[in-house]
Amino acid sequence: MAHIIVIGAGIGGMSAAYELRGELGNSHRITVIGDGPRFSFNPSNPWLAVGWRTPPQIQVEVGPYLAKKQIEFVPEAATAIDAAGKRVTTTSGKILDFDYLVICTGPRLAFEEIPGFGPINGHTQSICTTDHASSAWVRYQEFLKNPGPIVIGAVAGASCFGPAYEFAMILDADLRKRKLRDKVPMTYVTSEPYVGHMGLGGVGDSKGLLEGEFRQRHIKWLTNCKVREFAADKLVAVEHNDHGEALREHEVPFKFAMLMPAFTGVAAVAAVEGLCNPRGFTLIDEFQRNPKFPYIYSAGVCVAIPPVEKTPIPVGTPKTGFMIESMVTAIVHNIKSAIDGQEPKAKATWNAICLADMGDTGAAFVAIPQIPPRNVTWAKVGKWVHLAKIAFEKYFLAKMKSGNTEPIYEKYVMKALGIDKLK
Repeated sequence: MAHIIVIGAGIGGMSAAYELRGELGNSHRITVIGDGPRFSFNPSNPWLAVGWRTPPQIQVEVGPYLAKKQIEFVPEAATAIDAAGKRVTTTSGKILDFDYLVICTGPRLAFEEIPGFGPINGHTQSICTTDHASSAWVRYQEFLKNPGPIVIGAVAGASCFGPAYEFAMILDADLRKRKLRDKVPMTYVTSEPYVGHMGLGGVGDSKGLLEGEFRQRHIKWLTNCKVREFAADKLVAVEHNDHGEALREHEVPFKFAMLMPAFTGVAAVAAVEGLCNPRGFTLIDEFQRNPKFPYIYSAGVCVAIPPVEKTPIPVGTPKTGFMIESMVTAIVHNIKSAIDGQEPKAKATWNAICLADMGDTGAAFVAIPQIPPRNVTWAKVGKWVHLAKIAFEKYFLAKMKSGNTEPIYEKYVMKALGIDKLK
């Protein structure tokens, strides 16, 4: 009997655990190590930060549901990985041996890289975690009593841009509903070379589409910016030209700010020599295995992927839900092959589907494959995207409770968008 440990109880980790159980049956042991007892549907965090959701609406107590599938659950963070000895240590000192390890930790948020950045020791809010988004909602309620400038965006090295665009336009929609929008100048400050780049080199006419939405909503923007520091009431950013040369310095005032940080790998993973790149992201081969430790697999935001293209300010490549789903399925099939004494064959298809909510409408972006050149490039706007994201939220939370192993993007989202025949 093999023991497979999955580190991470997010979208990738939970999907991996359920798919492993479905593929392997009950003859092998599966354990999930999660930093806390709950699964959080992080794509809903922008709604949480404006009071459109509450934490219980987007979280699931995973232990009982995993137990129904005979999957063990340890609600503690992994603090150390002995890759050669095949052991994982958790916060309480628990030591677990494994035959195969699946790393789905998600990222560490590198707020410390910019002075004054972040929700704990800095002057900005975050929607990267449910706890952060809950704190942002508290701060936002205070802001509403005495509104002023808002800054949204992403700093140098960031790789997750969709939530920033979503949050800017969700805030715009919420403020309009409250009849306060006229009191709130909004600026989008980003490391992207242009609005709509999103770390993907653009998707279709995402530049024109999102610039148009910003103009319609009176949201100004600054691109090619490297934020130097955050003060209590402003950020200082240096705008660069297309050659990476500094052009001018901007001081942008705010009373409420949320910028996406750069990511690194979590400490326990980054500390393993030969497992990660210098930023702590897990190195993988075409079969999702680490080259040095082929019994260690990885999927999701914690995986090392090079930038799509060289940009004046560093911009990372996003790991979208569709890509994560594909990585997980490849890992599951390759672990099954390894257990059966066969060589791995399954490879992930790195495609991107993004449903970006805009409060009262939305934008859908499709890139197949995610990294250009592409077979399919598709972008559309409509209220139906807003409704589709609500439905997606409900479906995914139901999946976490049921243990459903069906591929959501392949079976439902692509079909709903009418692009399932195009890939």
